[in-house]
Amino acid sequence: MIETVLDIQTIRKDFPILNREVNGKPLVYLDNAATSQTPQQVIDVIVDYYQNYNANIHRGVHALSQEATDKYEQARQKIQKHFNAGKGYEIIFTSGTTHGINLVANGFSSLLKKGDEILVSAMEHHSNIVPWQMLCERTGAVLKVIPMNEEGELLMDEYSKLLSERTKLVFCNHISNALGTINPIEEIIEKAHAVNAAVLIDGAQAAPHVKADMQALDVDFYTVSAHKMCGPTGVGALYGKEEWLNKLPPYQGGGEMIAEVTFEKTTYADLPHKFEAGTPNICGGIAFGAALDYMNAIGFDAIAAYEHELLEYATEQLLSIEGLRIYGTAKHKTSVISFNIGGIHPYDIGTILDKLGIAVRTGHHCAQPIMDFYKIPGTVRASFSFYNTKEEADALVSGVERARNMLL
Repeated sequence: MIETVLDIQTIRKDFPILNREVNGKPLVYLDNAATSQTPQQVIDVIVDYYQNYNANIHRGVHALSQEATDKYEQARQKIQKHFNAGKGYEIIFTSGTTHGINLVANGFSSLLKKGDEILVSAMEHHSNIVPWQMLCERTGAVLKVIPMNEEGELLMDEYSKLLSERTKLVFCNHISNALGTINPIEEIIEKAHAVNAAVLIDGAQAAPHVKADMQALDVDFYTVSAHKMCGPTGVGALYGKEEWLNKLPPYQGGGEMIAEVTFEKTTYADLPHKFEAGTPNICGGIAFGAALDYMNAIGFDAIAAYEHELLEYATEQLLSIEGLRIYGTAKHKTSVISFNIGGIHPYDIGTILDKLGIAVRTGHHCAQPIMDFYKIPGTVRASFSFYNTKEEADALVSGVERARNMLL
């Protein structure tokens, strides 16, 4: 195993919350798949905005408005560069991944007809299932599911069989939030395009771990949330190919998204403003850019290598616990470990871990179809980030062993 080159202790000093205690114990934060923690460098940007140039953006002639506008649009450029989008206006600011998915689903309401088919994978978050079900109800389109196996991998042969000239859209997460599986999105996109279907990839769980390249992937839509990658909550981004964004109608009406309004007719603004009605989360957008700066300074290759090291170490240690089963054993996965022990309810394990200062997520992780597949009520999910340590993995293992001894 190659040891990490990251200076983890120095990195940890950037995150003030990691110094606190929970229930009298040092915080061990292993709920990064739900939301990551925020470094001081990003917190400082948020404070600076509200202290020094808080103003509404675009169209303002005064200095504060111009400064805020410049910073906000610079953040858009940072997101464009990070994801290698072809054009800045192909980046739409959203409130998060769910917003981005709903924006696309709403737009396709006018493009689909009865009998059209849309495909979704069996391991999706509810936010990448429910909007498409709603779309099918509105249009008469048919939702079909790409199945998975016991290891938590998609059955790609079955995917190929599902594709046809009736397939108009394909949706899949890049990485499963419940299992950690890294899906073969390159193959998914290529095969979908072969039948002229558009593809939306939910990148919420992938963005903290890998640097997705929009040009290389040739994906039609890709959505992310800032709070998964060291940024604030309530802001995210949707990448869409220009040709598709021009086909879709606006998602919301209001200020900013218009070119001209009369009581007889309204004409819409050009991209990206067509999809950005109302006052946006200005501070959040700027902080999102700062979070990308922070993570890129560390380096995504280094982050991925270290997190894989943590994954292997924690997996090996957890499997030494009698009766523990890990759900999601795909060959390619990221630093998420979902597990159960015998007949113990995951909530009970999570509650005991919390008493020990260890933060994990329990339940179905907004992925009930996955839990139904395994015939379980939920799992305990430990998800690691680049600021976690092997000592924290040891604390998790010790805590799980303690919970097992108490509950069995």
